This record gives sequence, structure tokens and C-alpha cells, in this order.
Amino acid sequence: MHQERDASYNHVLKYTGIFGGVQGLNIIINLVRNKLVALLLGPDGMGLASLFNTTVNFISQSTNLGISFSAVKHISSLYEENDEEKMAHFVKVVRVWSLITALVGMAICVLIGPLLSDYTFSWGDHTLHFILLSPAVGLMAITGGETAILKGMRRLRSLATIQVYTVFAALFISVPLYYVFGRTAIVPVIVSLILVSMLLTIRYSYRLYPLRLRGSRGILGEGMSMVKLGVAFVVAGIMGSGAEMLVRSYLNVTGNLDVVGLYNAGFVLTITYASMVFSSMEADYFPRLSSVSQDVSQINQTVNRQIEVSLLVAAPMLAVLIIGLPVLMPLLYSSQFIPVIAMAQVAVFSMYVKSISLPISYITLAKGDSIAYMVLESCYDVIFVLLIIAGYQLWGLYGTGLALSLSYLFDFLMVGGYAYFHYHYRMSGRVLFYTAIQLALGIAVYVVSLIDNQVFYWLLGSILCVVSMLISVFILRRHAEG
Repeated sequence: MHQERDASYNHVLKYTGIFGGVQGLNIIINLVRNKLVALLLGPDGMGLASLFNTTVNFISQSTNLGISFSAVKHISSLYEENDEEKMAHFVKVVRVWSLITALVGMAICVLIGPLLSDYTFSWGDHTLHFILLSPAVGLMAITGGETAILKGMRRLRSLATIQVYTVFAALFISVPLYYVFGRTAIVPVIVSLILVSMLLTIRYSYRLYPLRLRGSRGILGEGMSMVKLGVAFVVAGIMGSGAEMLVRSYLNVTGNLDVVGLYNAGFVLTITYASMVFSSMEADYFPRLSSVSQDVSQINQTVNRQIEVSLLVAAPMLAVLIIGLPVLMPLLYSSQFIPVIAMAQVAVFSMYVKSISLPISYITLAKGDSIAYMVLESCYDVIFVLLIIAGYQLWGLYGTGLALSLSYLFDFLMVGGYAYFHYHYRMSGRVLFYTAIQLALGIAVYVVSLIDNQVFYWLLGSILCVVSMLISVFILRRHAEG
């Protein structure tokens, strides 16, 4: 019964809408924040903040042992069994492991501070900055463990509330600090926002299971299966964060902080914000896929249905994004960011591809094929870095946008081919048909975006965006009612 209900079209659409809606609200608030921060810091300040953030994320993902991901599956299984005693005990296991990874992560951040400074920057000594950022790494590890508890317990409302409070905190903390202290506030802002996120998360998770340290000795061995499951996820995360850090460091050394800030603005507006449609994958889609991982026909149905919903919801938004970027970029940032518009427009196509490839990529994790997942993700990261470097060398910032779309296309061909031969995954005719329609409309919108005549630009672009939206609404309603 549970599997039939969770596999329904309505269920997929509902949770894609819920998580996407929350992310949409977060994005609106973040857009206001980014606009103000961009005005206060400028492209070089935004680039500096981007370098610090990506470095912190890299160290965090390198040291957290994948607990924030692997613990969800274990807790979810215990939740389905309705065994309160085992659940309380495993929550303690998660918290002990999270504390250990927090301390290790902080120590590593301090120890390799000089190396990070030399590797990331071509000017100045930023060792002290990385030492001061070490608490952020520890706080992220604690937050990850507590978030896993909430996800496993299906506390979706709590997770949504935390996200909303966190993004408001980011607005009301960062803007005043940047206004008063400028770029010197970047490190305090990063640590403060991660601290707020942790405090909000433990407020909800401790209500479910209050913190109890008594009886924690000797339970580390019980978490080894959880840790082993997360290792592949960690390696993939290290490669991903490392690739992002390497790209930004390359742009900083080859170009300057302005280039990093411009690239980051285009990346955030197209890749990060457009990804709100995919925010339900880990919390809802992955557990559903895992529950049918031994049935080929069920896997095909679950994956194809998720692709359909993701593509149909994302495509109209992506079309609007392409045509609206000349207005959105200077409006949401400043006129200094106009040079990145062409890069962002061509990078939007990466999200069309991601709506198809991401559901397929989860098959390897649902199957427990952690080595394959790690290898596939690592291959993508290598290609991503090489294409960005080549694209920037050949066509500047525009080349980085083109490289983003090409790297996602490579990822789709790679994970799709692997799933086809190893898991017998078959893409349905409906997925192919919907993809052909929406991708053709997206290409048409992009062609229109190259027109200099403003009347034709907005008239034709608006018509194509409306057509894309109407097609998606018609198909989604038909399936939801059926």
C-alpha cells in the first residue's frame, strides 16, 4: 500500500511542489539579500565570499563521513519498523559520530590553513581566515546529523520551517554586518549563519529525541555500516566540492576576483536557484526508489515518473529564466554583473539535462552500488573542470556557461549508459516525447534571446514561455487526475 501510494503521480507532484515551494520562497529572500550584498561588496567581495564558502564546504564534505546522507536510510528503516527503543539508540549513535566528525573537521581546517591560503589565493596570507572558519566546519557536521534525524523521521514541516528561518536570518545578519564592516565581515557572517542553522535544527530534533550523552561509550562500532554507506557519498562530495573550489581558484589566478564574482553570480542564478525543483530528491525520491530497488520494472516506473515531473515543472521556469536574465541579472545584483548574462543564458540548458540525469543517477545509490556512484561522479567532476578551463580559455565567461551545459550532457550520457547496461533501465516513450517538446521550446527561447529588436525579443520570448507553461500544466493535470 505504501509503495503504491508513494509511487503515484500525485505523490511525486505533491512533494516536488512542497519542497520546490519552500525553495522558491528561500530564493526570493536570497535574491533580495544577494542584491544588497552585491551592492555592498561588489564583484570582488562576492568572489572572496564565494572562495571561503566553497572551501568550507569542501572541508566539511571531506570529513563528515557522509552521515547526513547515510543516516537517513537507517533512521527511515527504523521509523517504518516503529521500534522506538532502537530508534532512540541509533539517534545516539548518529550524534556521537557527528560530534567526532565535527572535531576532526575543525582540526583539519586549522592544520591545513596555510596550504589552503597558498592554493586558493595568489595574493596575501589568508591562513588566519581559514583558522577562524574552522568552527563553521564543526557546526555543519552537527547540523548534518540532526538534519538526517529529521529527514528519517519524515519531519518535512520542521525541515521547511528551518530553511525559511535560516534564510531570513541570513538576510538580517549579513546585510547589517556587511554595511558596517564591509569585506572584513565575510568570515564572521559565514560562521554566524551556520551557527544559526545548527541552533534551529537542534531545536526541532532535540524535541523528538533530547540529547543524552550517558551510555555513549562503545557504540561507535554500531555506526560502521552507516559510515561505510556514506564513504562513497563523501568521496563524490569531495570531488564535487574540490572541483568547484578548483574552478574558482583557477578563475581567480587566471583572471581576478571580479571574474570569480561574475562566474559565481551566473552559477547561482542558473544552477543553484534552478535546482529548487530537484530539492525533493534526497528526502522523498531516494527512499521511494530504494524500496523498489530489486524490481526492474518498478525502478523504471519510479525513475521515469520522477523525470517527467521534474522536467515538466522545471522547463517553463527555465524558459522564463533565459528570456528574463537581461532584466533579472542587473536587478538582482547590479549593473556590474551585466557581462555574465550570456554565460548564464547558455548555462540554463544544463538544468534541462539535470532534470533527466539526476533521477537516473540515484539508481546506483538505491542499489547500494557505492563504487559505481563514486566513479561516475568523479568522472563527471574531472570533465567539468577540464571543460570550464577550456571554455574560459577559448571564450571567456561565455565559455564557462557553455562548459556547464556540456558537462551535464556528458554526465547524462555516462549515467544513462551505465544504468541502461547494468540495471536494465529503459527511458519511457513519454519521457522522450516530453523532453523533445520542452527542449525544443527552450532552444527556441534561446535563439530569440539573441535578437537585438526588443519588441520581437519580448513578444516571441513571452509567447514561447507561455506555450511551455501551458503544455506542462496540461500534461501534469491530465496525469494527476488520471
